[in-house]
Amino acid sequence: MKHVHRRVRPILRLALTATLTAALLPATGPVAAAAATPTTAVPTGSRAGAPATGDRWSLDLSVVDADDVNVRPTGTGLRLRDARWGAARSRGPRSALAEGMLITAPRTLSRPATRVRAEIDARVVPGATVETQVRAWRASGWSEWRPATAVFDQPVTRVQARVVLTARDARSVATVRGVRLTADSLAVTTAATPGLTYQVFATRIGLVGEVTANGRTIQPRDHFAALPSRRGLSPLNSGDYTVRVCTTSGSRCTYAPVWDVGPWNTRDDYWNPSPVRENWKDLPQGRPEAQAAYQSGYNGGRDQFGRTVLNPAGIDLADGTFWDALLLTTNAWVDVAYLWTGSGPRGVVGDGPLNIRTGASTTYPSRGLAARFANVPIQCYVTGQTVSGPFRTTNRWNRLATGQYVSHAYISAVYGGTVSAC
Repeated sequence: MKHVHRRVRPILRLALTATLTAALLPATGPVAAAAATPTTAVPTGSRAGAPATGDRWSLDLSVVDADDVNVRPTGTGLRLRDARWGAARSRGPRSALAEGMLITAPRTLSRPATRVRAEIDARVVPGATVETQVRAWRASGWSEWRPATAVFDQPVTRVQARVVLTARDARSVATVRGVRLTADSLAVTTAATPGLTYQVFATRIGLVGEVTANGRTIQPRDHFAALPSRRGLSPLNSGDYTVRVCTTSGSRCTYAPVWDVGPWNTRDDYWNPSPVRENWKDLPQGRPEAQAAYQSGYNGGRDQFGRTVLNPAGIDLADGTFWDALLLTTNAWVDVAYLWTGSGPRGVVGDGPLNIRTGASTTYPSRGLAARFANVPIQCYVTGQTVSGPFRTTNRWNRLATGQYVSHAYISAVYGGTVSAC
């Protein structure tokens, strides 16, 4: 960020155009911190003089509830509740910034749209950032969060927005006075959406009693994961972004929601292709920046905050995921599938952690656990042992992958398509 050395606090008023790709068109990085002097930007996705069309609405910044993190409404606008919060939780490879996030309710559009644009009215001082991000509901679930600067790969009728604030210290806190969104249509771009899987180094989170980036207080033997980008961060008590993590031998697998940001970096969506990846675009897809820094001295061996990288971690695992689901005893290489990049039916684990069996009965061995709220892929179903669970009594067992079955009695909902018999 460019720093302007003067006493008057600059005011930043932004008009942003966003194109959110459910899989994968170019998106720019944070825009609210792009300048420290007063400026007005014309939406880049509009023709000069062309009036905006489509749905228009303003975000309600006055309501903070359970899925919002470290923000508070004030008489002048939305602000961080505690600018020291980042430093307090930054032991080890965690975020070095104070962070806050307001998630607004999903909005159903009056007509299908392929683009969302955001106009932000904010006071932003050096060392602070403000960003509006959006995501869209598809048949296979929510797309990744994107800065309000992208195009949907197909028309959508349901979108959700969030406002993310960061501060370097207590003197650099931004104030968001208003956010206005416009949803309209451009020519549709078709993009493939394969499920992506990469081998990365996993570390154990620990930090029991501390707070995750989505506002969860970490419990002993907790079951969730952390990735070094907010683009795949699930709201509290949801599995909108779920990873499947398997040992390299394939003997144990777990499905866990992404509830925290880290390790090391916070803007490294390394699973995405270069045109979409927020930072470190010159690295191969699937290679975390921390791994490149540790193994080959990339970026001088440092993370985005300038800290010396001490391990090649690309994913963090909560203690229950690490010890109980995967039976790991030390940090290790694992195979990670980023399930929201795939397609097809998904089941929501309504109660867990749920045993993943090798066959359609509780007499079969467990080869892992699916965390509560995880959104798991369902290939097909078979009949087997009748199980009474919190949602139904049934003999249906869902196959998640070859040799992986869970009882349908514990699945609270299925979306993204019809599940057929195996």
